[in-house]
Parts: sequence; C-alpha cells; structure tokens
Amino acid sequence: MWEQITSNRVKSAFLVGFFLLFVVFLGWIFGRSTGWGPAGPILAAIFAGIAGFASYYNSDKMVLAISRARPAHHDEFPLLTNIVEGLSIAAGIPQPKVYVIDDSAPNAFATGRNPEHAAVAVTTGLMSKLNRVELEGVIAHEMSHIADYDTLLMTLTVVLVGTVALVSDWMLRSFFWGGGRSRSRKSGGSGGAIIALVAVALAVLSPLIAQLIKLAISRRREFLADANAARLTRYPEGLASALEKIAMDKEPLEVANKATAHLYIENPLKEHKSGLNNLFSTHPAVEKRIEILRAM
Repeated sequence: MWEQITSNRVKSAFLVGFFLLFVVFLGWIFGRSTGWGPAGPILAAIFAGIAGFASYYNSDKMVLAISRARPAHHDEFPLLTNIVEGLSIAAGIPQPKVYVIDDSAPNAFATGRNPEHAAVAVTTGLMSKLNRVELEGVIAHEMSHIADYDTLLMTLTVVLVGTVALVSDWMLRSFFWGGGRSRSRKSGGSGGAIIALVAVALAVLSPLIAQLIKLAISRRREFLADANAARLTRYPEGLASALEKIAMDKEPLEVANKATAHLYIENPLKEHKSGLNNLFSTHPAVEKRIEILRAM
C-alpha cells in the first residue's frame, strides 16, 4: 500500500511539473513566432491568474449548485453524517460539510480549496445500494482527496488547460492575420521557418496535449485516493466491493456533465464509455482499481 502511495505521489508531481514546463515552452514559442515577445505569455498568465483566483474561492459553490446538492442534516441522514465525522477524525482533518444529491445513481465526490473549506456530496442511490462498510470505503476515498489537496490540484490543472487553450487560440489567430508569417520573415533563414512550423503544430495540438496531461493527473490521484482510503478504513475490500457495485450500475447520473465528471469516484457518464473513450477518461479502469485494492 505504501509503495502504491509513494509511486502515485511521484508520478503526480512529475506530471504537474511537466505540465508547467509545457506551458512555459508554449509561451516562449508564442512570443518567438508572433513577434509579441513576452507580452503574449504575460497576458495569458494574467488571465489564468484571474481565472484561477475565481476558481479557488468559488469552484466548490459552483459544483454543488450544478449538482443540485442539498445539505445533509443529521436527523435525516444519521449514518452518513456519523461516517463522515468518524473518518475526518481518522484522517486528522476538519469535518467537511456533507451534502446529498437526490439521484438513484450511486456516486459521490469531494470539493473545496482546502480541508478547512471542503464538502463531500453523495447520491441517495449510493446510500441505498451500498452497505455500511462499502459506504465507509467511498467516503474514505473522498476524504483522502480532501486531505491530499487533490481538489486544489485539479483546480490548478484546469486553469493550466485553460491557459494552454487561450495561448493556442491566440497563436492561431495571429497566424491567420499574418503575424506569424511576418515574424518568420523577420527572423530570416530556415530557423524562423522551423519556429513558425513548430508554432503552428503546437497551436493545433497543445489543447489536446494539455487535456491528456490533465486526465493523466486525474487518474493518478484516483489511485492514490484508493490507497489512502484503504489506510483509513483498514479494510480495502469495502471500497473494492463498492466500486464493483457502482460500476455495474448502468443508470447515468442525471446532474453530471463533462465539466464535473472528473470529480466523482467513478465516471458518471455511462453512455460515453467505450474503448476509444478510455484514453480520454478522467478515471482509471475500475477493474484495475479493484485489482490493486484486493492485492493490499
């Protein structure tokens, strides 16, 4: 289990570091190819900073509103609130706010910028279809996301993806209006032509590359949260059994969409599952997750 946790942390750190270097490199190519110099990347960074600041403080409220989540009161959901309270003590973090989504599809997610401002939301379907130890496994998984600041990490990666998309769009527009060709002529020789060619290729492919990196980070964090959930409950089979039931349930979550799908413990968009879509999935294969849990 500890080897799994260490491996996932190292790989996640590598992916985030590579992502940041990729954004810097894209900004440099943008400046060289358009003649804007450092002005283009600086403007993109300012825009990303504003978007990141807004996301940092408001992302949890927006996600809960989009998901139609309502506060879970102890009188109505005593088992759920007791499990959250006990696991927050075990994880050593403040007790997050608890929300319920009135939907028969079994699923759950965590949100919030840090453990002091976090929330856990579960569907009524999850509570009705899982037993206590399975529900504890799911809640422990979400508590691990909170304790490891995964919700903040994914907010950062979403902002980076947005920055890459913005810079790529500016590059394409500059080439369309002749900025890139003008810069290439000023640079002279084959060097300027190569930079222009690389810039066009990056402008087209960068959003896809950024999205794939984001999805890879998301999948790594799911493995890590599974491992930490097993550590919290001391019973990996609880989460493994819960994942089996969630994956076998064919009912899509009505309130979920592509913007929020990566938050849930298992992909709620059942109709989008296929061999090709696995490459673009925010979640690792549930069979692999169960295999790792049962090997602990």
